[in-house]
Amino acid sequence: MSLRVPVRTWGGRTTEERRAERRARLIDAALDIWIENGWAAVTMRGVCQRTALNDRYFYEHFTDRDALLGDAWDAVCAEVYADLAAIAAEHIEQPPLEILRAAVTGVVRLQSDDRGRARILLADHAGSAVLEQRRKTMLTDATDLLIATARPYLRPDTDESEFRMSTLVGIGGFIELLTAWRTGALDIDGARIIEHICRIGALLGTLYLPPEVIPPAR
Repeated sequence: MSLRVPVRTWGGRTTEERRAERRARLIDAALDIWIENGWAAVTMRGVCQRTALNDRYFYEHFTDRDALLGDAWDAVCAEVYADLAAIAAEHIEQPPLEILRAAVTGVVRLQSDDRGRARILLADHAGSAVLEQRRKTMLTDATDLLIATARPYLRPDTDESEFRMSTLVGIGGFIELLTAWRTGALDIDGARIIEHICRIGALLGTLYLPPEVIPPAR
């Protein structure tokens, strides 16, 4: 008969729980600094000072600052994609362009999110190879998500490559529009952006969706 080694705890928490808590604190500190002063202000010394943890605990979880920035980005991106997937699931019984409207509305509202998630994902990342690659991956993942959501509604003769190109153009343009709006380059409100993007979505829909699921122009 084998003996079971009891799990050691400190303050009611196991070693792994304490490790996970420290990692979460470091990532939260990095995000706070990032939102306040930009990604370039995130440093090992800064997050350790903000969390009152020494660098030993930093290197317990991250090989360097780039690893921390990447993991912080991934945490925010996963959360946003989960929100968008939930929106799509909630509206799954509605026509495809209504699902698009709900998703676009959710993304536009994200721009004024008091947690600053849009500033993490859509700000200028020039100078950070890690974040520039993450941004490219975000565009690809968002394209895949939209295509997967739209696929059940597409016309049978839809050219997959053509639809992917159109989706990339649409999402890339949407991101640039949001960036221009967030930085003050466009003096408009969120409602107008939603209506504009939905009109473009309806125009693209005429190329790929059966006529019966496209509502009359507003």
